[in-house]
Amino acid sequence: MEAAIKDALADGSIRDSLEFAESKGFAHAELIGVCKSLASGSFIVTADVKRDVLQLTKEGAEASTSGSPEARVFALVPADDGILQNELEAKGGAVVKVGLQKAVPAGWLEVRKEEVAEAAAEPAADGKAKKPAAPKRILRKVASVTDTVQAQLKKVLAANGALESLPASEFEELKKRKLVQRATIKSVSITPGPMFASFGKKAVTDITHEMLVKGTWKEQTFKPLNFDAAGKPPSGGALHPLMKVKSMFREIFLEMGFEEMRTNKYVESSFWNFDALFQPQQHPARDEHDTFFVKTPAKTLTIPQDYLERVKATHEEGGAMLSDEYRANSTGWQYDWSEDVTRDNLLRTHTTAVSSRTLYALAQLAKEAGQPGAVLKPQKYFSIDRVFRNEALDATHLAEFHQVEGFVIGENLSLGNLMGTIADFYRRLGPEFADMKFKPTYNPYTEPSMEFCCYHPTLKKWVEVGNSGVFRPEMLRPMGFGPNVSVIAWGMSLERPTMIKYKFKDIRALFGHRIDLNMTRAHPIVRWT
Repeated sequence: MEAAIKDALADGSIRDSLEFAESKGFAHAELIGVCKSLASGSFIVTADVKRDVLQLTKEGAEASTSGSPEARVFALVPADDGILQNELEAKGGAVVKVGLQKAVPAGWLEVRKEEVAEAAAEPAADGKAKKPAAPKRILRKVASVTDTVQAQLKKVLAANGALESLPASEFEELKKRKLVQRATIKSVSITPGPMFASFGKKAVTDITHEMLVKGTWKEQTFKPLNFDAAGKPPSGGALHPLMKVKSMFREIFLEMGFEEMRTNKYVESSFWNFDALFQPQQHPARDEHDTFFVKTPAKTLTIPQDYLERVKATHEEGGAMLSDEYRANSTGWQYDWSEDVTRDNLLRTHTTAVSSRTLYALAQLAKEAGQPGAVLKPQKYFSIDRVFRNEALDATHLAEFHQVEGFVIGENLSLGNLMGTIADFYRRLGPEFADMKFKPTYNPYTEPSMEFCCYHPTLKKWVEVGNSGVFRPEMLRPMGFGPNVSVIAWGMSLERPTMIKYKFKDIRALFGHRIDLNMTRAHPIVRWT
């Protein structure tokens, strides 16, 4: 087959592979396979060829050889006295029904009912008498016919299916009878390629050391190099929108003089996540429907025992039995506090657990410096990391998300300091957050407490972006801080401000398994500048 292609191309080109295959007796599918192999070696060049043709259906092919159904039925009817219809059907089979439908309206045949003598009526299933049906006889009305349908089909075959072989009206009629259909024939044209001179000889891509040493490179055929071809675009990295905004948040906090806390504990104990924050053990947030508890290991072993005892006393009675150094002037939650519950391990529900650890460490540093209960110096801390809550997923909620945590510790800090700090942060973040609202709320570990909201231009509604407040004495005094020490703190989402700033309507399109990875390259937020 390759030799036949080579010989044909030596004299010119092959205009149509289908015609070439038929002339040589090749299977066209095999010829196409050989052409693909030769084209990969640049020996030949192929181009797609498409032709719209008329094709005979299975019924059309039969009619072109045996005649149209009406002509075949006409031939079965005797010229003198015709034939009964049931005998004709037995003789001609399924073609009789179709043939009669065409031959009778054309005036070739007629159907006549036979007159028969009166016969006894046959009883029917419903008990009523039923007269027998009169037999039908098929008779010729003309002496001879011309099978124009067969002639039209033969004309299509003679013209190799050329569209112009039939007038449009004739084609539509034959198409309606499902004898002809229009089809697209696909083939290829074949011309000599750049490596045709070395037809069949495998070309090499690279010159090797062995070729240079032995001089065999002179005998080799090399593939041509296309110096105009565009190179493969480099797959450069791109920041995810959340990572970009996270970097923006970090830069803003550092500009404001904050120091970053360590957030390397996804698994936290209930003590640092809840109890150290003066959150009662019966609080709904501790329910398994809101918190992911850890089975293995189920309990924590390392809690400072003296601090644990002070937290217990504060929960049960406000620390009434403690010395003035630790008493919070509170009645506590008035319940039997359980050490077994406080040792439960869980996936942290907020990074406020990180803040409680950091504050306790600051109190210990002041104690070691000989200034128990004081603050060595006013300090600002922040953290940005992942938290986990057993929430139902929707357009603004996830079970796994990021929380931005911050607090300022000093003396006599007020709610005004807190509002000013939050407003300053969002002012630096961008003009999208110019409209902010604060509203009172309740938190077990802050008093007073407030939520802050921003307007979402895409969702066209106010969306809560964070929670804040002044840490309660019941939280700070057991750590070792004195009555003059106060802490203003807040926690906010990373995802919701990103949705507002970059107009994401559904949080699940921003974070999770439903995100479009191409978005991380195409979105303006991720482009390198």
